[in-house]
Amino acid sequence: MKKNRVSAFIALAVVCVMLGSAVGMTMTRNAAAEETKIVVTSPFTEAIAKVRESVVGVNNYQTVRYSNYNNGNDWSSYFDDFFGFGFGGNGRYGNDRGNFYGDDSASTQEVLKATGSGVVVANGYVLTNYHVVEDATSLKVSVYTEGEAEPVLYDATAVAYDDNVDIAVLSVPDLKIAPVVLGDSDTLQVGDWAICIGNPLSETFARTVTAGIVSGLNRDITSTSYDKYGRRETVTNTMIQTDAAINNGNSGGGMFSVTGELMGIPTLKYSGSAYSSQATIEGIGMCIPINAAKPLIEDVLNNTVDTEHKAQTTEKAQEEDSSLVGKPRMGITVTSVNTNHSLVKDGTIPNGVYVSEVEAGGPAAIAGMQADDIIVEMNETIITSVSQMQGIVGSMKEGDLLKVKVFRISDKETYDGEYVDLEITLAIVDAIAQ
Repeated sequence: MKKNRVSAFIALAVVCVMLGSAVGMTMTRNAAAEETKIVVTSPFTEAIAKVRESVVGVNNYQTVRYSNYNNGNDWSSYFDDFFGFGFGGNGRYGNDRGNFYGDDSASTQEVLKATGSGVVVANGYVLTNYHVVEDATSLKVSVYTEGEAEPVLYDATAVAYDDNVDIAVLSVPDLKIAPVVLGDSDTLQVGDWAICIGNPLSETFARTVTAGIVSGLNRDITSTSYDKYGRRETVTNTMIQTDAAINNGNSGGGMFSVTGELMGIPTLKYSGSAYSSQATIEGIGMCIPINAAKPLIEDVLNNTVDTEHKAQTTEKAQEEDSSLVGKPRMGITVTSVNTNHSLVKDGTIPNGVYVSEVEAGGPAAIAGMQADDIIVEMNETIITSVSQMQGIVGSMKEGDLLKVKVFRISDKETYDGEYVDLEITLAIVDAIAQ
């Protein structure tokens, strides 16, 4: 009996020792767990932190006409234009509704017509889409700061654009934001990560970040647009396809790599209504490769912007005296193109001044101008009327060089043609009135 008691005592002691050891080990493990904190991050965190602050908003303001009938509040036009058309604030509205119910007392006002995004690509310069700034009478870049109720607005000017590629470069002298690093979009591969940052729905969701992959490369996207002379043209651009979410307002923002390099500019997305009324489409967005934008950016920074890409403001010249005797001229007979003609209205031919006759041996003939040419530009000024053309020629002297761009029709059945650049040395040609 005594022996059994001793055995039980020994067994109880062993259990106590084991329990004590277990408790000690548990306390040690808990202490170690408290000291070791596991931090989970995505592969995008560092890249996003590097570039997110360099993505800004772009506000497109346009002068619109409204009727005093409704106290100056043409709300239907305003909301239709702002929310109802175009990805990222397209700006191609053409809705000058103006006088309601035949009321002739209309006024004008500059309003915010569209918003998009942009990326700082150099000190004081922002890259965006051309369609974001198209038709703007003034532009502002908006910068949102966390915790602030309203963004800070900076005056901006479109200093260069290429409407065919759908890119524009804005000068924003007061903007003090570090630029991003431009990547090499030719190195992209299908399956690479794609990080898109922009301002969908304006500042409401400023600097929204979405991620996906590069779904396809070298996608040929065809679109129809109008050049600065009013002629319709079909343009095909090679783009990057991504499934990263792109929404209204993202236009002009950035598509970045996981290293934080700018690889593309989000410009459009496909939806059922845009592609086909019967199609169900999710996750198809297109970005302009950054390599397609580099030449224009470099031209701006090197102050060598091609005049074809300069943002221009056309001012109508004063009409000259009807008597042209003794003044230098080109030696042509012209008339203004009828803007109500169906070929002009649908963009088959550009607006401008139609050349009906060219004097043999005259300055224009020597330079290569032909009858049926349409003059669309003189000395980098877009021409829309005879009086405007006369004003430019009348301000010049005999022997001055006049740079003229004409549209020359090559096929009178389809009205296909091309733009031709001419240089005309003005001379006094009293026999011809232009």
